Amino acid sequence: MVAVQQEKNGRVRILAAARTLFDSHGFHQTAMAELAVAAQVSVGQIYRLFKSKEDIIEALVHDDADQWCGEMAEIQMRMDAGELTIVDTFELLLLHTIDEKDEALSFDILAESFRNPAVADTIGAMCQRFRTYIRYFACAANDKLSGEALDAAEEMILACLFGLGHRSISRPRLSASSAARLTAEMIVTALGGVR
Repeated sequence: MVAVQQEKNGRVRILAAARTLFDSHGFHQTAMAELAVAAQVSVGQIYRLFKSKEDIIEALVHDDADQWCGEMAEIQMRMDAGELTIVDTFELLLLHTIDEKDEALSFDILAESFRNPAVADTIGAMCQRFRTYIRYFACAANDKLSGEALDAAEEMILACLFGLGHRSISRPRLSASSAARLTAEMIVTALGGVR
């Protein structure tokens, strides 16, 4: 039992250190020895828990997807309970991506997905999980959406989420809250206009 707990604690420390180091130094520029020091574990323990840095990236993506899907489920429950309007719902989704703290890491992970099929598959699976919620929210904005129109709505919303998640490089003029609110209103207006 103690060994299992130590392994779990080691995994948590490794992922936290990896998130920090990969975000500040880059995925390929971070050595396993540097990661071991930051996580306060041995290099051997890293390799017992993860086969490679790519496995660490996949674990980070899985953990982020689990957390984000949990948050989307909560948003859906609040919307279904009448606590949130559909505009409020999209605003919260957009704020989540705008407030992403690991933007450089996110870019590094996306770049790695073009070189590494396993990372690409992990990101694809994460997006599939998101698509379920996105389709639900799109239909809440317009219950007539179906077929290709619903597929297109899903793509548009994903593009907004990804794009706003990386907006800092474009030197935005709007605050995060204004951008999220106005974009949410535009998304709902656009979805409502589809027949």
